[in-house]
Amino acid sequence: MGMNVATGGGGGGRRRGARRPVMAEINVTPMVDVMLVLLIIFMVAAPLLTTSIDIDLPVARGGNQIQSNSPPLTLSVKRTGGTCNSQVELYLGDSPIAASELEAKMKAIRETRSETDNVVYLRGDKDVCYTDMMKLLGNIRTAGFKANIVIVPEQGG
Repeated sequence: MGMNVATGGGGGGRRRGARRPVMAEINVTPMVDVMLVLLIIFMVAAPLLTTSIDIDLPVARGGNQIQSNSPPLTLSVKRTGGTCNSQVELYLGDSPIAASELEAKMKAIRETRSETDNVVYLRGDKDVCYTDMMKLLGNIRTAGFKANIVIVPEQGG
């Protein structure tokens, strides 16, 4: 009936033992599909991994006290009201000092001290803004001192 049998050298048939040539191209479509799926998964999952954590920085453990013959230079900061960058009182040692006079006074103190005695202890009230503390750290470094931030040790153990 309508059966076509190819013989010998006739049109289009293959020999029984012949194989197709190996394809030398790489198909990247499945790899692109997998990468796009992974990208979507990470884009959805990344915002879920961030959390906001409430912390209380002034309480900590550890640290060693430095023993020195002279009393350390201490800069204390106390927030008196308002929001960040507004109302803070500064005390150099036990005496109050204006923020505008701080850097000049610290440079004068630095000139009278020895090279080994160049540490200022910065004591910040728990309510003082981070911005205010960073500004004071910058002033301390500009005056030529190294700064240590004083923390309250954790109670009970």
